[in-house]
Amino acid sequence: MQAPSLGGVSVPRGNGSTVVRLRHGSSLNDFADKIDANPASLVTVLFHLGEMATATQSLDEDTFNALGAELGYVVEMVSAEEEDRELLGSFDIDLEAEEAGESDEDLQARPPVVTVMGHVDHGKTKLLDAIRSTDVVAGEAGGITQHIGAYQVRTEHEGVDRAITFIDTPGHEAFTAMRARGAQVTDIAILVVAADDGVMPQTIEALNHAQAAGVPIVVAVNKVDKEGANPAKIRQQLTEYNLVAEEYGGDTMFVDVSAKQRTGIDQLLEAVLLTADAALDLRANPDKDARGVAIEANLDRGRGAVATVLVQSGTLHVGDAIVAGTAHGRVRAMFDEHGENVTEAGPARPVMVLGLASVPSAGDTFLVAPDERTARQIAEKREAAERAALLAKRRKRISLEDFTQALAQGKVETLNLVIKGDVSGAVEALEDALLKIDVGEEVDLRVIHRGVGAITQNDVNLATVDNAIIIGFNVKFAERVEDLADREGVDVRFYSVIYQAIDDVEAALKGMLKPEYEEVQLGTAEVREVFRSSKFGNIAGSLVRSGEIRRNSKARVLRHGRVIGDNLTIESLKRFKDDATEVREGYECGIGLGSFNDLQVEDVIETFEMREKPRS
Repeated sequence: MQAPSLGGVSVPRGNGSTVVRLRHGSSLNDFADKIDANPASLVTVLFHLGEMATATQSLDEDTFNALGAELGYVVEMVSAEEEDRELLGSFDIDLEAEEAGESDEDLQARPPVVTVMGHVDHGKTKLLDAIRSTDVVAGEAGGITQHIGAYQVRTEHEGVDRAITFIDTPGHEAFTAMRARGAQVTDIAILVVAADDGVMPQTIEALNHAQAAGVPIVVAVNKVDKEGANPAKIRQQLTEYNLVAEEYGGDTMFVDVSAKQRTGIDQLLEAVLLTADAALDLRANPDKDARGVAIEANLDRGRGAVATVLVQSGTLHVGDAIVAGTAHGRVRAMFDEHGENVTEAGPARPVMVLGLASVPSAGDTFLVAPDERTARQIAEKREAAERAALLAKRRKRISLEDFTQALAQGKVETLNLVIKGDVSGAVEALEDALLKIDVGEEVDLRVIHRGVGAITQNDVNLATVDNAIIIGFNVKFAERVEDLADREGVDVRFYSVIYQAIDDVEAALKGMLKPEYEEVQLGTAEVREVFRSSKFGNIAGSLVRSGEIRRNSKARVLRHGRVIGDNLTIESLKRFKDDATEVREGYECGIGLGSFNDLQVEDVIETFEMREKPRS
């Protein structure tokens, strides 16, 4: 039904309950396709609603809701998961139907996937060292775990050889997003608490992530060998957070361990397996195409894109065509945690995969596609949808009134960043932390590009065009790129610890703020006598009461506490008959305030200067 809308534009109208489903990042063209309208007419309608947009521009949900309400449609934004399901459905890949069709005979027991969480310096990496009998912490920058890795260990439990998969997550607050993602692929969380330190803010944070993900928790009370260790206190503290030890009548297993002395490790692994057997039904179907999650990914100079993936169901084989997020390729080779070649990986098995055309993001789901062409098409469609959603997220809604006002006030200062890192998880965590920096509404932070690998010519060119700063996290320049950056005057900063990057960017943002000034009092002088001078006007014979009086400084005159003269300047200053540049407390002087002559005995002359206020 055609009906005139705003400004006499003809647009097909809904009946008020007609539902239009749109994916995030859609444009007016997409909306016009759904309701069989001319995109140009929708641009006009939107203009009358106070929004300016082109037909191909990605719009946000609020804009579509306003437009839908005006035209009689209910706009439903499709979530990323639904959108992905619909996309896969168009390639005849239905994951839900596949899972629903599995019988009990198809499912086989799989190892539990365990994430080690806890406060920084409570010994998470040392504990993983003890479990794997390797040395991870020696290679960390500043003793901080910056990457996510996955490892599988084997232990004997009740006479059976059992495997346990560990995901090693970084333990810093800035990496909260990565730790939360670690919990999503996890069956059981080990919460490490130092017996000599107790429950700390990040302990609670890690605990909240694990509880939000609905995973059982095993508490490892570490450093029990240290002086001042009090394991009983830890058990008592954690009861406040609904973690009640079994010996107190609860259902949480607490194990006292010493990562340094390597004691209690077997008991901890046993507790993990007992918790898995008692609380979880860990089974998966190995006889189908693999599905899983990319735990970490990086760009290797010799091997190209390398992804650490965790298979969650099915079996991954060398030669399979896979798609992980927006990356696709064929599995050329797989390696286990010891660097050994493997030809297949079953459920709960972490492996390093070679053969992807680009680097996936940490936390991207991967699946095996029927062939490489299908994998490429899925990846390309996902990338297009992701780009559109990102553009919609970046676009700030602005009405005509706001637009005029913004023009009148001068535009918002923007700091553009290009972030490059050695692994995708670190890049994502750094971006997440930087976008949380808040220094008010005067300045804006925008990440215009993020990626994995060395800083390339393209990065420098992009930074030149958009006047951006490049942040390199555990990476360096590619060949001959440093000279280009010097020539173009692009600011490139390198970091190996995430907090240094955050502090520097925060300082830069504060530096972009317009300076704030505060008044600082320099001194006061009491007028004892007023001398009349035909040449200089009235001169105040004064005694300096506090601080110092400087020539050319700003001044005001107070009488009985009230300001009677402001915005004045000390134009002349004399000690007896000699000119002076400053006169200190306790000394007498003659003060001339230029054309201001309303001076009386007992007036107070106050001098001050405006100083730039440091941003807190």
